[in-house]
Amino acid sequence: QAVHAAILRHRFLIVRAKELRCGPEQSRRFYREHAGRFFYQRLVEFMASGPMWAYILAHENAVPLWRSLMGPTKVFRARHSDPDSIRGAYGLTDTRNTTHGSDSPASASREIAFFFPEFDEQRWYEQDEPQLRRGQLYYSTEERVHRVLGAQEAEVT
Repeated sequence: QAVHAAILRHRFLIVRAKELRCGPEQSRRFYREHAGRFFYQRLVEFMASGPMWAYILAHENAVPLWRSLMGPTKVFRARHSDPDSIRGAYGLTDTRNTTHGSDSPASASREIAFFFPEFDEQRWYEQDEPQLRRGQLYYSTEERVHRVLGAQEAEVT
């Protein structure tokens, strides 16, 4: 809940959100680029250890803004240099640091496809994103996402 509140407080748009659980095999696939590194198994085990929330977030310069809000990967450093960051406030260890964020738009596209295979990123950029830029949106508390304002919602607001 605290991470979700931070996302909203920092004015990210939540394009999609879902609670899910990844098994060990899915976790290994997600972190395959780190296979063979000393922390790989810990990442896989933590990711597979329980439920999590996956988000597609939108914002001007979303990747660097999200990485800044997350704070340093190293929790000790985050607690001292950026205590108000998500990792500074909620991280437990360098592996169990509360959150993950893509390091580039290309990684974001790959990770969106991993967690949201039904999401059509190209269609979103062509149809929904221009409307969201014009402020034609509302936040659905039931779905926990921002939606493009349709004709019915426009009549209500």
